Amino acid sequence: MEIMKLVPAVEGHDLYIVTEKNTASKGPIARYRHYYVFQQERRKVNFVFRFLGNIVLSLIYLLKERPDVIISTGAGAAYPTCRWGKIMGKKIIFLESFARSKNKSKTGELMYPIADHFLVQWKDMLKLYPNASYHGSVY
Repeated sequence: MEIMKLVPAVEGHDLYIVTEKNTASKGPIARYRHYYVFQQERRKVNFVFRFLGNIVLSLIYLLKERPDVIISTGAGAAYPTCRWGKIMGKKIIFLESFARSKNKSKTGELMYPIADHFLVQWKDMLKLYPNASYHGSVY
């Protein structure tokens, strides 16, 4: 839902959305060009297979769409897209989750070194991510 709050900032530009397929993602994105990756949970037995699948799907979507900029609000399934994008020379903008007000997310830790712009939604998070930017929250 956080990414949907950012869509008005890029409306009018050619955009597409990549998200995990779940009940929360079905409604709001229907009016935009979109693709799904597998929902992955690190503690599940099938994590490795879903993660490998997301690596392949992310590359396919990037080669098809060829974006200039990738904006992500996480979860871990977004990491392959951003990593491939970085390899391809794309600009990466990452927004750490609003739910993270006192500690880092695993995706945030992975994204911090590769993001061109790393944004946090709580001022206190600047202590954990000193090169991040704070401009308020999306909510």
